[in-house]
Amino acid sequence: MEIREATDSDAAAIRSIAHDSLNSTYTAFLEEETIDEAIDQWYGDSLADEFADDRSLFLIIERDGDIAGFSQSELVGQQANTGHLLWLHVHPDHRGDATGVRLLVRTREALLEEGADGIQCFVLADNEGGNEFYRSHGFEQAGQREVEIGDETFTENVYVEADLEDDGGWGAIDEVTTDGETVYVSYGEGARGTRAPFYPTYKSEDRHDRYAWFCGNCDSIDNAMDAMGRIECNNCGNRRKATRWDASYL
Repeated sequence: MEIREATDSDAAAIRSIAHDSLNSTYTAFLEEETIDEAIDQWYGDSLADEFADDRSLFLIIERDGDIAGFSQSELVGQQANTGHLLWLHVHPDHRGDATGVRLLVRTREALLEEGADGIQCFVLADNEGGNEFYRSHGFEQAGQREVEIGDETFTENVYVEADLEDDGGWGAIDEVTTDGETVYVSYGEGARGTRAPFYPTYKSEDRHDRYAWFCGNCDSIDNAMDAMGRIECNNCGNRRKATRWDASYL
């Protein structure tokens, strides 16, 4: 799996995935003609300008060399202190295999790295699957707003990160089977690596007992940590630097 920023050469793939994603989910309440008009408006000739705008962010997720989805987000406010995740599209063939949550996680991380103090996600109120996706991955509804699609006006639900009672971090937990083990990956507790973040895993969803580290680059838990806090993936070589000084060098 690879997640990267989109380039001009990805425009056709973005348009195709948006078309397949919207037509597989939204035709219950959007006319096909409205969807086609929206795709022309959002992902047509204006995409090059969007890519060039430093307040706009398009991330591409690839699986086995094929583009499986993309996210569209932006930084808003005078200090660019709020990140808006406007659309997260996953091709229907890649739904249910953690592609969506991994793209959500990386988009959130990228917006925070760009200086956002908080993240807001938007999904049409009639999209039951999309609303459940955000509720299941650490977000709660905070309000609504109106959005125009074609000549019609629709209601979007606005989601923000859930306010957890404990200090356990952002509550995006995902059940993953990897290296012959079923574990719960806590995406809200990531540690930066050289290729991708490492995430702690637990044997149960309540996160009581930490079990291993999950490599965000290759989805393996075959990782080693030393007394200095260094982590290295034995599968792909992804590394996290030491978290404290070795006394022998002081």
